[in-house]
Amino acid sequence: MSLPPFSSLLLLSLVLAIVAFVSSIEEFDLDLELEGGGHKQREFDYFALALQWPGTFCQRTQHCCSSNACCRGSNAPTTFTIHGLWPDYNDGTWPACCTKSNFDPREISTLSDALEQYWPSLSCGKPSSCHGGKEKHGTCSSPVVWNEYDYFLTTLNVYFKYNVTKVLNEAGYVPSNSEKYPIGGIISAIENAFHASPQIVCSKGAVEELRLCFYKDFTPRDCAVGPDIKIGMVTSKGSCPKYVSLPDLASSVGLHSITSQKRHGPVNNHNFFHENGAITMELVAPPVADSKSNEGDNHAEDNGIISQSECNNQF
Repeated sequence: MSLPPFSSLLLLSLVLAIVAFVSSIEEFDLDLELEGGGHKQREFDYFALALQWPGTFCQRTQHCCSSNACCRGSNAPTTFTIHGLWPDYNDGTWPACCTKSNFDPREISTLSDALEQYWPSLSCGKPSSCHGGKEKHGTCSSPVVWNEYDYFLTTLNVYFKYNVTKVLNEAGYVPSNSEKYPIGGIISAIENAFHASPQIVCSKGAVEELRLCFYKDFTPRDCAVGPDIKIGMVTSKGSCPKYVSLPDLASSVGLHSITSQKRHGPVNNHNFFHENGAITMELVAPPVADSKSNEGDNHAEDNGIISQSECNNQF
């Protein structure tokens, strides 16, 4: 029995609607795969604040340029510096390049002085690669952080609040090219201060990177343990020995200092704090230098490092 013309038309319209819906779902899935670097990426589990030790990292520097903070002579970084704020998974993997939005450096222009001092480049990469960690890692920080300004401001805020350099200095772990320190003592100092276990990366017996981990509300937590990761020691370049060094950059790197057209002097201190759940920044005048200050008088706010992008300048 044939269907009435009206019923046939209705059935045809329904079939076409179903086909269109299925096609749209497939296209949406494809977009998700493309935005996630070829695979779907779920929401991250926690943040890792990665800090690099310039005295170790800069030993690999073979030539200087105006953008390389390793070559600033007396103005070179002497404290742990920012590598990045990374959204990670508990299984030891991480999301990357989660959106297609383009990074706009104008959005962080008001933070440029702070970033240059606390998150500078320790290499001679292209200027466009600067602060590339936002493209690779920051785009996966939602729903906690949604844009580049909040990403960099949040990272600076956490860096200042959890002052690793100050904690280690107060525990007696200061830069030295002759002393070796117990890795267990360094880990214990961090645990006692922040009530959470860090991860440490070593290179040739020297601390190269230290990572602090946080819940999504930025309260400290133990760093995750993957199949090849031990709490306190992450060893992409071999296990940290029982005794490690914190090389002094000023005397360990024999590089010719380059004078840039832009003076690399101290910048204003910045107070970063939470107010009603929002992260804000307050600029304050720098403290008056003490004429009797020592080389070992390190502060939380001294210096940082940049991470390089692998996402073709995507935000």
